[in-house]
Amino acid sequence: MLKAARALSWWALIPPICVIVLVAAWGHKVGGVGLLVVGIALVAAVVVAVHHAEVVAHHVGEPFGTLILAVAVTAIEVGLIIMLMTSAPPGPSTLARDTVFAAFMIVCNGVVGLCLLVGGLRHREVEFHVEGVTATLATLSTVAALALVLPSFTTSSPGPTYSGPQLAFAGTASLVLYAAFVFVQTIRHRHYFLPLETDGDDHGVPPGRKAAAVSLLMLLLCLVAVVGLAKVESPAIEHVVAVAGAPRAVVGVVIALLVLLPETAAAVRAAARNKIQTSFNLALGSAVASIGLTIPAIAVASIWLKDTLVLGLTPKDMVLLVITVVVTTLTVAPGRATLMQGMVHLTLFGVFLFLSFVP
Repeated sequence: MLKAARALSWWALIPPICVIVLVAAWGHKVGGVGLLVVGIALVAAVVVAVHHAEVVAHHVGEPFGTLILAVAVTAIEVGLIIMLMTSAPPGPSTLARDTVFAAFMIVCNGVVGLCLLVGGLRHREVEFHVEGVTATLATLSTVAALALVLPSFTTSSPGPTYSGPQLAFAGTASLVLYAAFVFVQTIRHRHYFLPLETDGDDHGVPPGRKAAAVSLLMLLLCLVAVVGLAKVESPAIEHVVAVAGAPRAVVGVVIALLVLLPETAAAVRAAARNKIQTSFNLALGSAVASIGLTIPAIAVASIWLKDTLVLGLTPKDMVLLVITVVVTTLTVAPGRATLMQGMVHLTLFGVFLFLSFVP
């Protein structure tokens, strides 16, 4: 008991330290040793976030635990997008589109591919509930089309944009779909999203209410620290991108990678324990939350934002999105997968990263 209490105290000590580093670095031009300290704090926040997310998930059970992590990360991601949009120079803004699309490709190809690869290598073949994963994928495909594809084909406003009423409708539709998805995932058909019974369950006795409450608070602190420290690092990243001559959209990709690290680490650890359903809940569920909550939030924020919100994808990115939806459908349809499917998704993720730097 004393050993567990000491471990909890150490895990609870790191998030406030990361927040202190964030407060000290916020609003200052950080360089040299400062960037190194920020980087160490960022990695520590990611590792500790994974630990506290697993404590909360173990206490409340699936799929509520993974839902908490997905919604928390998405809420902070939305806040970061709005904050960056308000501080950017006036003009057409592609930040929301680039961030949402990057998150979509990262979770659907990078995270899913890595989980299937790890699970396939350790357990040869992984199994999951087809009903739950396909319901998630259907919701994800619909909200992605509403947010990232249709704006390129509407005619009420010039360019790949929505008019005011169209944006309001798309935001409302996305929010309704996400609410329906959460209802199905947590109440009506919760059993579709529960992990299959395996011999490798090493969770032990669930933590108490007090420990879960502390972990939830520490999780939120870690997520704030991850996003904030990533923003502190962004000027250095922008400088490197500019020196390399890469497109500015690469900055959004790098920041999205940093913000999604906690979910990625938690999903991969679940796959290593043969809990691939939990991995899918995290990966695909976070993508649904990212798009389903971001578009309504941006629609509301656009009332005060003066910039033109560019949402429609370029033809290149639209092709990648369609291929990803088709491949993911083929991956989840049988209800089982191997490392082969993981390699396919990771290859698509590599294509996305390469074309982000060399469009």
